[in-house]
This record gives sequence, structure tokens and C-alpha cells, in this order.
Amino acid sequence: MQESINTYLREVLRESGEDVSGKLAAYIPRLRDADENLQALALATADGQECSAGDDEHLFTIQSISKPFVYALALDDIGLDRVRDMVGMEPSGEAFNELSLEGGTGRPLNPMINAGAIATHHLVDHSSHEQHPGGQESLSRTPEVRSRTTRILDGLSAFAGRQLEIDWDAAEEEYASAYRNMAIAHMLKSHGSLETEPDEAVRGYIDQCSIMVTVKDIARMAATLANNGVNPENGDRVISAESARTTLGIMATCGMYDASGRWLTQIGIPAKSGISGGIIGVLPGQVGIASFAPRLNEEGSSVQGVAMFQHLSNELSLHLMSNQRINVIEELQRRL
Repeated sequence: MQESINTYLREVLRESGEDVSGKLAAYIPRLRDADENLQALALATADGQECSAGDDEHLFTIQSISKPFVYALALDDIGLDRVRDMVGMEPSGEAFNELSLEGGTGRPLNPMINAGAIATHHLVDHSSHEQHPGGQESLSRTPEVRSRTTRILDGLSAFAGRQLEIDWDAAEEEYASAYRNMAIAHMLKSHGSLETEPDEAVRGYIDQCSIMVTVKDIARMAATLANNGVNPENGDRVISAESARTTLGIMATCGMYDASGRWLTQIGIPAKSGISGGIIGVLPGQVGIASFAPRLNEEGSSVQGVAMFQHLSNELSLHLMSNQRINVIEELQRRL
């Protein structure tokens, strides 16, 4: 039966692969040179079942898919009230890298856009963690940056259920051209929404985005959110149930940037995309879904990944607003 489900996932990949529109993320060398024909799809349920198809062993940088997980870590580290003082919770209706803040407060509008993610990154408590030894020595990669990297890498590894690594060469490439993120960080600093220096915040944030994952990793990470913060593979509690719930709420309203409203209406699954081509979705209490295909639409999300999620939502009635509540694996087994 497992093979039958994998066959179904391969059929979803085939259908979504017919759309070859979209472009690679040309402003980052590593992503500009990616193989645009790669595809993968994975499911991980809240009770520990997993299945995948396509290029499911391919490693890629996590990029913005890291944002909800780091936000959840910050919530547990310093509490919702303090995080909310620094980062808002409202949809922006703007591009992910827009230079804008919430009127009247000077906060980023939410933690899923770059301004909010950079601010959230520096809220993670690094005080009890050793300095990570990786990466080139630089003035911006300070002891604080290195210890915060350790905290975030350990946290995301706990979500994935295995030790993740950072692509340090990719991090150096991305930092070398991080002009817009640097401008965002200076904007945050000038409004009192960033306590560290802008170059340090951007350095640490890019190191965070350069963590390497497979589609199976991020499906399991999504399943940990679906399972109230408990990794379904090993039973370890990674974050509190309250932080998982809050994070899912932010993903539902803000995770797909200026396409979040359309995504929630048409697909109805709390989600987060990344410019390397990954998308995760979480059906609370049920399943984590992850796709990978590097061609991007105008909002910076995978063209084929959006098609995969649309197919699964329609076929399996996964929309949050649907009055049907199904077990995804059981439904797939029934259909096959």
C-alpha cells in the first residue's frame, strides 16, 4: 500500500510538472544555477507515517521556510508578549522583501516577511548555547551570532528529527549580495525594532536560511507543528502546543506573502514558501505536506509546488474550511 501511495504522489508530480512557467531566483548565485527540472513531494502524518516521491533526497537551502520554526522557538524562548512587542501579527499585502513597517509602532507587520524574520531571528535566546564553529571568520559573525546560530540549528534539527547542517558557501554568496536585507535591518534599527547591529542580524539570518534540508525533512518539520509541537517520529517535544498553535495562525494569514488571501481561499492549508523552491503546509492534527520545485511565480513561491498543493487540497478535501475531516493516509489508501 505504501508503494501505491508513492505512485499517487508521483502522478501528482507528473501533472504539476506540465507547468514549466516561472523563473529561478536569479539574484542568488546558488539558486540561479539550480536544476529547474527537480521535483519532490512528501507527506508526514501526526502519527508518524511518511511517504514521498521524486527527488526526495535532494538537499536545498531552507530559506524562508525557516521563518515559522524560528518564530516558534522565539515564542518559547521569551514569550508571546515580548515577541509581539517587537513583531506584529497582521498580513502585509506587500512583497516579502518590502521596506515597510507597521504605522504607529515601527514594528514589522508579521514574522513571515523579511523584516519580521530578521527581527524575530535576533529574539531567539542564545545565552545558554555554545558558539557554532562553522563559516568564515568575519566581524559580523560575532560570538552572539554564532551562539544564536547554534540555538536555531539545534531547534530546526529537533523539528526534523535529525542533525541538519549549514551550506556555508551558500551563506557567503547570499550575504555578499544582501543589500536589500541590509537596508531592511538598518530600517529596523532606526525604528528601535532591532537590538543588535544590522550587519550581525543579517549575517545570522542568512546563516539560518542556509540550513540544508530535503523535502522529507521539511514534511516532518511541518508534521511536528501539526502534532502540537511534538516530533511524530521520535516523540520529542520540540515546542509548546501554544507556540505551535500561534505559529499556525500566522502561517494561515501571512505565510504566502501577498498571495496569502488567495492561497487560504483556494487551497486552505496554513503554509510557508521559500525562494529555493520549497513549500510546506500543515493540516493541524493531521499531516505535514512538503513540495519542492525551483521555478518561482511572481510572489516568490514554487509554481509547481502551488499546483501540487492545489491538487492535494482538491482531491483529498484538505481545505481548513471544509466540513469533511479525514485521515489523509486512510483516504489515500481508500482511493487506491
